[in-house]
Order: sequence, then structure tokens, then C-alpha cells
Amino acid sequence: MLLGDSITEITCWRPMVWNQLTSAGLANNVDFVGSMSNLQSKCSRPSGFDVNHEGHSGWQAYDIARNNIAGWVQSTKPDIVQFMLGTNDVNIGKRDVNTILASYTTILNAIRNANPKAKVIIDKLIPTSWSDATIEAVNRAIPGWVQQYSTSQSPITIADCSRANGFTNAMLEASDGVHPNAQGDQFIAQQVGPKLIQFVRDVQSGGTGTNPTTTTTTAPPTSTTKPPTGSCASLYGQCGGNGWNGPTCCSQGTCKAANEWYSQCT
Repeated sequence: MLLGDSITEITCWRPMVWNQLTSAGLANNVDFVGSMSNLQSKCSRPSGFDVNHEGHSGWQAYDIARNNIAGWVQSTKPDIVQFMLGTNDVNIGKRDVNTILASYTTILNAIRNANPKAKVIIDKLIPTSWSDATIEAVNRAIPGWVQQYSTSQSPITIADCSRANGFTNAMLEASDGVHPNAQGDQFIAQQVGPKLIQFVRDVQSGGTGTNPTTTTTTAPPTSTTKPPTGSCASLYGQCGGNGWNGPTCCSQGTCKAANEWYSQCT
């Protein structure tokens, strides 16, 4: 289950993550679940893409925790839940860090009530163009929350989509300064995809595995991932970067690094 607000519903990173699952040979074993099934027309729709999700534009973690999450997870009983929530709590609800973390805990409890072995990916929030201090404070608090609530039976890991991990204002839509543009979608997919792939493999193996660690690096982008046999077609023009699991060769042109997170066929 991909759970969130408009940053999940009306953006294009979900099909990018699906492409990573496909490249990893896992797409046929994954069923995205949720009551929503929309996808923006601007987004690429990969073959076989599962459109279901629980992204709800304008919704807050506070309200989802109290009014919605229990019903959603009881009806689907997901093995894995990935969520990015809190931006609207800050910008619309004017809620503080402790209230947002309490909402996360309520959401987590509902997930575990539906599936005690559920694995959870929590995203650190992408920034706003005005660098909201509360969003940054939530992001700083998330590792402690994860340490408190992660268990061997139901592990929690972090997909770090924060400014501190490299998300810049250039990755935001200029029209609102809140939602990711195409580059921002790529960044989110690069953080979420590897965590999801690891948890899918853990579910398949019947074990919990080890929580993937979140690291920040300033080294130039390199990749040792081999492209799928018989294909050198880049995904969305990308061919490398930190966390990239897609093809690393180009059908035309040369793979050149734009920054540590993104390399493009030119």
C-alpha cells in the first residue's frame, strides 16, 4: 500500500517505482492495494502498472489516523505499507511535531492490527520551497520514532526524501513549491524503490531480513547495477545515480552525471 496525500496521488513517482520492481523481476509478485486508482495523464504508464494506491490530496495524517486508516488496512491487509504524510498537517493544520508523530503511531497500530507482520516504509518529508522549520523538525524526529517502534516481526525503515538528503528546490513545481516536478519524482522513486524491493524480497523469503540502512553520500554517482539482458533503454532518460536500480546503459548517446542523484543519456 502506497499511502499519502497529493504527493502520492497526483505525482509520477509511483510508476517509476513500478519500473524498478519490473527491473528487479518482482512486478509479477506485487499487488499495489488501495481505494484510489487515478494517475495523472502526464505520467508514463509502464506495461502492467498497478494503479491502486491510498494517496488523498489535501488530507492530513491526523485525520487519516483517526478516521480512515483502520478501514483501509482491514480491507486489504497489506504486507508492506509505504507512507509520506505530514506536509498538510504542517501547512494546513498547523500541527506540531508531537501531534504528527502521534498520528504516525496511530497509523502504525492500525497497520499492525490488520497484519502483525507488516513491514513499513516511512518517508522523510520532501521540503517546501520556503524551507518550513516544522517539516525539518519532523524529519529530524523520524529516526527516533522508527527506533522506538520498529520490531523484528514488523520492521520499519526510512526512505529519506528530505532536503538534508539532497532534495532541492529545483525538484519542486515552481507553481506551488510543494509538489515534486519530474526531477523530484525521480528522487522520491530512488529513495522508495530500493526499500520496497528489499521488503518485497523479505516477504517472499518469509523472513524479516535486516532493515536497509539510510545513508547520505557526497561521492560522485557510480553504479554497478547491470542492465537487464537485451535492453539498454533508459527509464525516463535516466541511466544512473545513487539508489538507481534501472538500466545503466543508453540505447543512444552517453550516460553523463548531472549530480550525485541523477545521470542522463545525452
